[in-house]
Amino acid sequence: MVERWPALFTERQVFAEFNRIASKNLEGDFFEALDQYTPRFIKLFKTKKGTVGQKLRELIQHISCKTPDVTVLHSVVLKGIPILLCDESSEFYKTCSDTTRDEALECITVGVLTVVSEDSPHEGQSSVDLQPISTAIILEGGIVMDHIKNLPQAVCLLFGLTYVLHLDYPKCMANTLNFIQTVMLGLGKKKLPSKLLTLKNSLLG
Repeated sequence: MVERWPALFTERQVFAEFNRIASKNLEGDFFEALDQYTPRFIKLFKTKKGTVGQKLRELIQHISCKTPDVTVLHSVVLKGIPILLCDESSEFYKTCSDTTRDEALECITVGVLTVVSEDSPHEGQSSVDLQPISTAIILEGGIVMDHIKNLPQAVCLLFGLTYVLHLDYPKCMANTLNFIQTVMLGLGKKKLPSKLLTLKNSLLG
């Protein structure tokens, strides 16, 4: 894929191509929607019980009560949406140490790989790493973009690449990426699947 279209795999080109196809400012619209929905998501996360509630509480603990960091808030929301929608995000969001990067790559087909230093604590899906060594986008089992500034930016770019290249969303995150497409960015289908509609109504209620 990279060999066929090497010029696409830069942030500037992804956003330009998305704008050409969808007539939208992907980066601006994505983060505007995140800012709009984040307070509602955090409030919703706190109401959940059971296994889902426990997973969401593990995420929420990364938010500082005094001075919440916007990147942390966005990361918590982007990791929390698949929990609400019953997606298997462990196949999509991967965190590894710099010494186990090659092993991690073997386990991910499409997703975001966050590489942290060997002595940095990372707790799987509930981790929100603010100072990674690198954040990379994986497509078709290989790194197509690397050294992205943070996880929210990587998710935005991965969504853009998937949309521009007309790729199917990975099954493990299909609900989440469809939610980003239809609800957050207002693209595509007007009639939402029941899971997405329920979540949308919960946010707007």
